[in-house]
Amino acid sequence: MFVTDIRKEFYDVVVNQRVALFVSPDIDALCACKVLQALFHCDQVQYTLVPVAGWQDLGTAFMEHKDLYINCSNVDLLETLQPEEDSVFFICDTHRPVDVVNVYNDTQIKLLIKQDDDLGVPSYDDIFRDDEEDEEEGEDSGNESDGSAEPSGKRRRYDECVCVCRREILFDYEQYEFHGTSAALVMFELAWVMSKDTKDMLWWSVIGVTDQWVHDKIPHMKYVTDIATLQRHVSRHNHRNEDEENSLSIDCMRITFEYDLRLVLYQHWSLYESICNSCYTSCSFKLWSINGQKKLQEFLADMGLPLKQVRQKFNSMDMAIKENLREVIEESANKFSMKDIRVQTFAVHFGFKNRFLASDVVHAAAALLENVEKDETPADNFIKALDCLSRSNLERLHLGIDLAKRKLKAIQQTVASCICTNLILSQGPFLYCHLLEGTPDVKLFSKPLALTLLCKYLLKAFVCSTRNKRCKILPLIMAAPLDVEKGTVIVLGIPPESETSDKKNFFGRAFEKAAESTSSRTLHDHFDTSVIELKMEDRGKFLDALITLLS
Repeated sequence: MFVTDIRKEFYDVVVNQRVALFVSPDIDALCACKVLQALFHCDQVQYTLVPVAGWQDLGTAFMEHKDLYINCSNVDLLETLQPEEDSVFFICDTHRPVDVVNVYNDTQIKLLIKQDDDLGVPSYDDIFRDDEEDEEEGEDSGNESDGSAEPSGKRRRYDECVCVCRREILFDYEQYEFHGTSAALVMFELAWVMSKDTKDMLWWSVIGVTDQWVHDKIPHMKYVTDIATLQRHVSRHNHRNEDEENSLSIDCMRITFEYDLRLVLYQHWSLYESICNSCYTSCSFKLWSINGQKKLQEFLADMGLPLKQVRQKFNSMDMAIKENLREVIEESANKFSMKDIRVQTFAVHFGFKNRFLASDVVHAAAALLENVEKDETPADNFIKALDCLSRSNLERLHLGIDLAKRKLKAIQQTVASCICTNLILSQGPFLYCHLLEGTPDVKLFSKPLALTLLCKYLLKAFVCSTRNKRCKILPLIMAAPLDVEKGTVIVLGIPPESETSDKKNFFGRAFEKAAESTSSRTLHDHFDTSVIELKMEDRGKFLDALITLLS
């Protein structure tokens, strides 16, 4: 059931309870969790925080914690968890479509979801229509025909028609996976309604929305709309604090709306490294080719920036160059057909020294969340990623930025390798790329967020480099080694590359059908249905089934 008054129907209910907070491992969910934690601390609500990486984790955790609020769910929870009748689930989730059982359950499932999103939920009658009236009609027609067998045949055909119709309605509703309004933004608006919103909460909601943009989860217009909503809140908070004494404090926090560059981590890196490892500029120049490298040198020359300045850390560049750097880059970028080099975003200033763009924090938190450099548990990485979102933990945030740089370099090198060695194959209805065991940094891509970034970057690079017009409109499936001992790979599917795309992904359903029809050994454990685990031996028949299904 959709919650219409989030304060009355959700917060006032849980504020006097002990709550178990289940959070999925993505940055938007972490930010929503931070906002809720801050609210719970305000009202001294007891809670247990449980990170859950997938459905198996959720089932295990549910056995230990019976009272819960969940930040992840896009299936029928009652069937999955088999809870007691007095259990109540509050679900704040960006995954769409919302399961119809969760929508129409009035007692145990409460959905904290913005209904102005394009949900398209089928009507109750179309899915769960009570057939009592139909039965009465069947009895009447049976009486009229004096016990002949014909009415029962008609009834059977009618029932079959109804079942087929329902299946078609459900298939149309569930065939595409996409994302709605950021969970962090929903939680911030709860804090705002209760007049308990702070700048920290506002910054977390900014990061949550930016995460959806960085990982390409929402259409550009949706991002612009949500940014406009946040901009109004930023103006309100900045205006409110103009005359306060703490606005001059050395450790004060200031959020600003900006049109900044689409150069990843450039303020914490050298400008040269950032241009080379940003998806937008790398694909525009085709930096994996010799001509691309020449183009980059021409671009730097056109800007008139000395190579010594461009190759050193941004903080060490001359102030005279940094002052109008954005304008200089934008002017030269327009000459090289990069008209979208600037993007609407937010920056945060902690005192006078520390400045971060929202995308910087997203990359840092994602790198900490999926860190593979140390033998640490996913729960440890989860807590570190959560900690880096607090302004009291800037050291951890800088550590995350260093990890993110290594990750982005690995992605750029892998993309260049795949393009140059023709690893991307056209399989008919989709493109396919398989990273082999032994590929540098392949362990990094066994994680969903890192593999998603690689997949998006690789598809964009392929579209920029290929001359085949048909291949430019195809989706991409990518496989990477997951567990060598078990012989499993992680498989991810993304929709075709397009700036105007609605970001709807049909691979979740396609993967299920292909696995079912070939009895392939798969594990559909991730909250994103377009990410699955597959036995290496079954890869051939699984791909053949997908080709047949999507042709």
